[in-house]
Amino acid sequence: MKLYYSAASPFVRKVMMVAQELDLLDQLEKEPVQVHPVNRLQSLIVSNPLGQVPTLITDDGQALFDSRVICEYLNDKGNGSLFGNQDSRWGILSELTALDSSLSALVIARYEISVRPVELQWLAWVDAQMDKSRTTLDYFEGKAESLEGRVDIVMFGLACLLGYLDFRFAHFDWRKLYPKLDAWNAQFSQRPSVQNTVPV
Repeated sequence: MKLYYSAASPFVRKVMMVAQELDLLDQLEKEPVQVHPVNRLQSLIVSNPLGQVPTLITDDGQALFDSRVICEYLNDKGNGSLFGNQDSRWGILSELTALDSSLSALVIARYEISVRPVELQWLAWVDAQMDKSRTTLDYFEGKAESLEGRVDIVMFGLACLLGYLDFRFAHFDWRKLYPKLDAWNAQFSQRPSVQNTVPV
């Protein structure tokens, strides 16, 4: 399998966490690419019309995207249980959607302040994107006790969201605002798959 990736992407990080958890890392050929919101990479668009990472090319040549699809594919390939069972699956997918949407909003906010010319930036819009992370973290802070012991795709998505805030939005002191999530993250981050994928 070939994975088109960027080490800074939180969505790629989630895929790499899952691959390590399922002992599939040695089956991944990693192909680094540089993606840009304006100057789109035509060579990647051939496989993924969105021109985004992660994109996975399976052994039979099929292109898979986005990160949720890739993670579920790896989960099936590795006989994992990260997406729950028939009873828990829909709740897991709903929570994962909230996390992925929050991450997408953060990436958009990052582009707004790092790519768009300063005179064209809309800071109120950036704050509105950031607020999606705030309300999502409010949700998980409110149910932090139920997160203990969970090891599913939602937990890896949550670790990616918190990690991306540290990586790109260090001024957003989520640890002070969400002490229960801080405690959860300190414990969950001991997993090798989390430690080995910290963006630099």
